[in-house]
Amino acid sequence: MTRDGAVVLRVRVVPRARTNALTRDESGSLRARVTAPPVEGAANRAVVELLARELGLKRGDLEVVQGARGRDKLVAVRGCSEAELDLRLRRLGAGDVDKPGRGG
Repeated sequence: MTRDGAVVLRVRVVPRARTNALTRDESGSLRARVTAPPVEGAANRAVVELLARELGLKRGDLEVVQGARGRDKLVAVRGCSEAELDLRLRRLGAGDVDKPGRGG
């Protein structure tokens, strides 16, 4: 999905996780587990840092555009085409797929 020239990702966030990790479930939805608590934007900052690191982007290229106070977020990604981002996400999903019943 695109918005204002940026590619938009839907991300489900799990704050206060044991470790920071970016995974995809069987339907292809992104799940960001972050150790930060959902207080004063800490989890949002952690999600942006995690996405930037895992996708090989700069933190400044990412912005939470919707869902800043909820678990389901829309994150705008600038400086990367939709096709390039899709390729990076496929590489990510190759080994990190949430299994049903795994929880979290």
